Amino acid sequence: MFKKHPRGLMVLFFTEMWERFGFYLMLGIFTLYMIAGSGEKFAGLGMTEKHAADIYGSYLALVYLTPFFGGLLADRILGYRRAIIMGGILMATGYLLLAIPGSMVAFYVALLVIILGNGLFKPNISVLLGKLYEKPEYEQLKDSGFNIFYMGINIGAFVCNFVAAYLRIQYGWGWAFAAAGIGMLIGVVWFVAGNFAVPNLKQADKIAQKRDTDMPLGQVFYKMFLPAIVFAVIGWLIPNNIFGADSTDAFIFLSIPLIGFYFNIWRTADEREKNPIAALLAVFGVVIVFWAIFHQNGSALTYWARSYTDREAGPVLAKILDKIEMSEEVSTVPREVQRTGPHGEDLGISMGPSYYFDNYGSLVPRGLTFKPDDVTDSDWQKIVPEERQEYGSLQLWPTELQASINPFYIIIFTPLVVAFFGYLRRRNKEPSTPMKIGLGLFITAMSMLVMVVAAIVSGSGATKASVAWLFGVYGVITIGELFLSPMGLSLVSKLSPKRIAALMMGGWFLSTAIGNKMSGVLSGLWTSFDNKAYFFLTNTGLTMIAVIAIFSMMPWLKRVVAEHTELEQ
Repeated sequence: MFKKHPRGLMVLFFTEMWERFGFYLMLGIFTLYMIAGSGEKFAGLGMTEKHAADIYGSYLALVYLTPFFGGLLADRILGYRRAIIMGGILMATGYLLLAIPGSMVAFYVALLVIILGNGLFKPNISVLLGKLYEKPEYEQLKDSGFNIFYMGINIGAFVCNFVAAYLRIQYGWGWAFAAAGIGMLIGVVWFVAGNFAVPNLKQADKIAQKRDTDMPLGQVFYKMFLPAIVFAVIGWLIPNNIFGADSTDAFIFLSIPLIGFYFNIWRTADEREKNPIAALLAVFGVVIVFWAIFHQNGSALTYWARSYTDREAGPVLAKILDKIEMSEEVSTVPREVQRTGPHGEDLGISMGPSYYFDNYGSLVPRGLTFKPDDVTDSDWQKIVPEERQEYGSLQLWPTELQASINPFYIIIFTPLVVAFFGYLRRRNKEPSTPMKIGLGLFITAMSMLVMVVAAIVSGSGATKASVAWLFGVYGVITIGELFLSPMGLSLVSKLSPKRIAALMMGGWFLSTAIGNKMSGVLSGLWTSFDNKAYFFLTNTGLTMIAVIAIFSMMPWLKRVVAEHTELEQ
């Protein structure tokens, strides 16, 4: 897999694999930790789903906002390798701080440190990878190189949830968060060692010559960073919320000066740079919607997996989970007898499924029927057969394991997608990078239709949905992700002026940040939709708007990429 590619790819592949191990381990249990109450075996923070979704969206938004500043610092001062090492150490520190139990101060300080560390790490490892492919013999392999790199990301993301589930169930939340920090430290050690073994990493880490007209770093922070803080404060203080929460208003307002900064880069660029920068900004705007939908995997889709999916382990799976000590056992005896279902519907004394409380206090259908309080024992015996009156316990597979479905598909599908595009390339029929991104958006829209059907079939929780629906939605959206996300990184690497390569990569992550915040906003509406089909249909409609937008720009985008490629050769 690595043979035809530059040697540094293997170093960056495994560095990113360990970094994503820590990042996605933390993300997989983040909302579960926030909503876990004091009545559980290991207490969490006891937040509501809406509050947790708001913090989740804000965290993800800031995690992908700080790469803007991290890219700028690497472009001007630090260089890419130093920024990667500093960022990795900060992230490891943040994960270890999350392991401190019961401290809200440690919780928020940890999130801040992780956010700052990711800002230094994330854009610069992608830029360094792109620079490895600047030699003519590697240029044609850049898209597939980013696909391989992306597979490394998802090996870490797949494995981490099993580690998180085991440690969380056996020892508590703190041990799981500590494992994320250890994984990040392993990644840093691997990267440092790789720098000694692979000389071309050092050769690729060159700070490009700046133009006289480039804004000095001090002015960048003075003219952009300070206005962003002022705008954020204004957004926070606006009465009655414009976008549903003070944190959302603050983030949207904070983004305004940053967006203006990128438009100023385009405005002051020379004629050779103007069209490539404009094309990147257009793509940045469109993919906001993709991230708003995709990153609901840690919020809305986690809520669906936890409370709407049948997580009961069959006999074989139950034995496996017991063996590896990852089983969640819950009692089918409810805290109090209920006559109503999860949406207030009257269950009466019919033969339909009854409900038990899971570890999160959610009602879960079960094939037993509970006796209502106002029915006598003798009447109950006449209505319900004896075998349906038995109570017991169930073994459930851990909720966080659903987060491994997507990276599992990435690992399986990446070689197939790379081979598919290689097949088309050999026949001169490979789609352009912008076309791949457009197709990825369309496939993402189709993935939400899978969940629309799932919600309709399950009656939005009236009966438990099969786990097959989760495998279905992640299967479809993973194809969309492979068409879009690594191709976006590749496009930034292709079109960015060399002097601001990391800064433009920061722009890609700024669009990701805005999309991530919107994912929190959309997930915050979860409880507002009694019929979950309408929730997922809303996601489909938003994505189709983005699809129409990018395909309307496609002739122009393809022309810009082709012209820029000719100029660079």
